[in-house]
Amino acid sequence: MSAQEHPLGISFEFFPPNTDAGREKLMHTRDMLAERNPRFFSVTYGAGGSTQNRTIDTVNAVRQCGISTAPHLSCVGSEKSQLRELLLSYREQGIDNLVALRGDLPSGMGGVGELRYANELVEFIREETGDHFQIAVAAYPESHPQAPSFEADLQNFARKMNAGANLAITQYFFNADSYFHFVERARQLGVEAPIIPGIMPITNYSKLARFSDACGAEIPRWIRKQLEAYGDDSESIAAFGEEVISRLCRRLLDGGAPGLHFYTLNQAAPTLKVVDNICSPH
Repeated sequence: MSAQEHPLGISFEFFPPNTDAGREKLMHTRDMLAERNPRFFSVTYGAGGSTQNRTIDTVNAVRQCGISTAPHLSCVGSEKSQLRELLLSYREQGIDNLVALRGDLPSGMGGVGELRYANELVEFIREETGDHFQIAVAAYPESHPQAPSFEADLQNFARKMNAGANLAITQYFFNADSYFHFVERARQLGVEAPIIPGIMPITNYSKLARFSDACGAEIPRWIRKQLEAYGDDSESIAAFGEEVISRLCRRLLDGGAPGLHFYTLNQAAPTLKVVDNICSPH
């Protein structure tokens, strides 16, 4: 992690761009966010590893600013030999942070691969590389959309942590109580590692609704109704989103959250406004 990291313990997630313009924009975003001295950046991985090469290229471009950058690594659709080769490549490149995920099968792909779940992937990484990597895994305060129950999902989470994960990053949410409840239940199961809230800035209602429906993140009715009322008024949506997310972050930090991980969607301004708000006196 960065030697001069932000006192709040913030981190930022990017996705691999697929155009030259997108890459240029991401480097500008990286430079702006790097000024806040985050703990780390992370870079996502497509379904079934579909953006694997772009993930590696993006990680290497992002980390040139001197801040530790963690590639996402998913096991669904991958064989152990592929994963072993990738882990060796990351070690040789001096990468020492990973975000280990089960991942989703892209449409049309057949088998799930040799490793079916994230806890198996964490175990595999530890078997192959010992303690070289700091491993983050995903947590779902409102339950994974495919989980049969909250209790089953909580047990799955504990298995991932017990397999050797160092920390967890949550799916984004808008209800702080869901995070606090999840952390309390995880502690009761013996999970002691940091559980960092994932934060999604609000900038576009239709995109947010689509993301949230897909990943099972609940948008509270009062937020939905207010965003619907603004219609196409992007300035009002951005101002309202900034206020809502800043208030959420303050409550999380006041309640003991060990940091914040922002899903930036490769944009700097919405995240920076929130970060600066929560760093100012209130």
